[in-house]
Amino acid sequence: MAPLDSVLYAFVTMNGIATSPVMLVVLAFLGAYLGARVVEVIPFTRRIIERRAAQTAERE
Repeated sequence: MAPLDSVLYAFVTMNGIATSPVMLVVLAFLGAYLGARVVEVIPFTRRIIERRAAQTAERE
């Protein structure tokens, strides 16, 4: 029963954070930063970005 209590407590805590506008802004900035970092790390997306950069360089 103790693991269930800790899981429920975590959900209640996250609900409290999710309803706070200040924390939502902080979470949005954190998510945007982590998303940008993940896109640079994943090789497939890095190749797509490099192809687009090369295409725009050719056009100029």
